[in-house]
Amino acid sequence: MTDAPSSLPLKPKRSRPVAEGTRVFSAIALLVAGFCALPMLAVLLAALSGGTETISHLMATVLPRYAGTTLVLVALVSAGTFALGVGAAWLVTMTRFPGVRFFEIALVLPLAFPAYVLAYAYTHVLDHPGIVQASLRAVTGWGPRDYWFPEIRSLGGAAVMLILVLYPYVYLLARAAFLQQSATTFLAARALGASAWSAFFKISLPLARPAIAGGVLLAVMETIADFGTVAYFGVQTFATGIYTSWFSLADRAGAAQLALCLLSFALLLAMLERAQRGRAQYHDPSRRQQPMEPAQLRGLRAWLAMALCGLPVLFGAVLPVVILAAMGAGSEQDLLSPRYLGFIRNSLVLAGTAAVLTVLAAVSVGFFRRLRGNRLSNAAAYVARLGYAVPGGVIAVGLLVPFAAFDNALDAMMRARFDISTGLLITGSIWLLVFAYMVRFLAAALGAYEGGQAMVPENMDAAARSLGHTPGGTLRRVHLPILAPSLLTVLLIVFVDVMKELPATLIMRPFNYDTLAVQAYRLASDERLEGAAVPSLVIVAIGLLPVILICRQVGRQRRG
Repeated sequence: MTDAPSSLPLKPKRSRPVAEGTRVFSAIALLVAGFCALPMLAVLLAALSGGTETISHLMATVLPRYAGTTLVLVALVSAGTFALGVGAAWLVTMTRFPGVRFFEIALVLPLAFPAYVLAYAYTHVLDHPGIVQASLRAVTGWGPRDYWFPEIRSLGGAAVMLILVLYPYVYLLARAAFLQQSATTFLAARALGASAWSAFFKISLPLARPAIAGGVLLAVMETIADFGTVAYFGVQTFATGIYTSWFSLADRAGAAQLALCLLSFALLLAMLERAQRGRAQYHDPSRRQQPMEPAQLRGLRAWLAMALCGLPVLFGAVLPVVILAAMGAGSEQDLLSPRYLGFIRNSLVLAGTAAVLTVLAAVSVGFFRRLRGNRLSNAAAYVARLGYAVPGGVIAVGLLVPFAAFDNALDAMMRARFDISTGLLITGSIWLLVFAYMVRFLAAALGAYEGGQAMVPENMDAAARSLGHTPGGTLRRVHLPILAPSLLTVLLIVFVDVMKELPATLIMRPFNYDTLAVQAYRLASDERLEGAAVPSLVIVAIGLLPVILICRQVGRQRRG
């Protein structure tokens, strides 16, 4: 009885700052979620305002071609990434052959390359004037029409470029799933007379299916978002159609309606990926975690395994670097010139600002979900994740439409009342582009933050509150010190993703504000491939940083 009065005055002093801190995180998280939803809502409204005449014209002219090409490209990339990713993952986890530890890590390296960089490199050597066909004609004496050679600038060529850089998504997830599987069910199938191939297809592959499907869906989402590769190869997909409608034809309604079609497909993929991720915890129903004993390969089988694991690394990482270095050595581009230093500065400023803003937004949304855990916080986190499934061109159109209308209305009002022109205050600045990057890559940052946050027990939050800490103090003194490695990793990953991003940058960048990716695309569009190799090499060099971190994690996972 004597303790109760002394504890009563402490409650208002503690609950008030706690409630205020919760409201701050709630406001920030809802603001971030609203900004992530804005492009999708704007595309929907702009598409509906275009009327039926525009969509009827699109359906009668380009829409069937865009849809068919996009679907064929998705099918080819899905099959290719599945075959390469699953096959390589099975070989490095379930077999032993010379160089397996090297290939286990090296198979991740193509993840550092944008697909359009590989397109520039292989076009330089495989196109008609390239060294391969020129050497073939010199050796055989054939003329240009005397032989058949696969066309690199084609739908198949674009699919190969995308497969080479996207299969690591499937490889990493499939490898993790195979490592988590117990040998119990596999050995039981072998004991019942099943061959190794039969046991793989009937036991191991179905158990890893959720993880593999998640990797393939990630590759598909990157495929429909790709612009640089398909635009350079002249492949007409939804991504190129949006850019053409917006810039070349100045058809805003047509661009919005094409963006809505692509957005619908992307959101469908996002729902499928979420469903697969939700079931990914069921890799193996067996509770007896008997590790799988790798099979030792010898002779011809060992050589075949080395070839199957080495070819993706060779064509996806080694050869592109060699080709780009040879191209760049003979170009007129000077990385130390003031012009190129400006490109590098613009790229670093955009990537650094966007990475910091994206990580801060992810921390706010993730911590708000930790504080509340109700439907509102879960809905905010779900909306924030959708941006990864939305291609950069769709985000660009969805942000430019409402903010351009706002800028025009503000300029008209200021002219009418004060005879002052405000110009494009928002759409002409880099901040709208930075927010587009945040929407595009927030899902990756949020996933990394929530994955690390799961390691912080909730009783640590309760202990911090009992010591009088506000939610902000708990985040600053408890969560962030524990999650610092994860946040630094995702900061670097977002930084590199922004460096490689092309469609949103092309559409939304301020006038005369070019980046390395834009410069590479511009030079390649002018068929100055030697010059395009220089900024491409810089992008690849920066892209290797997070891949090295992933490779270290792969090595630790095997040792664990």
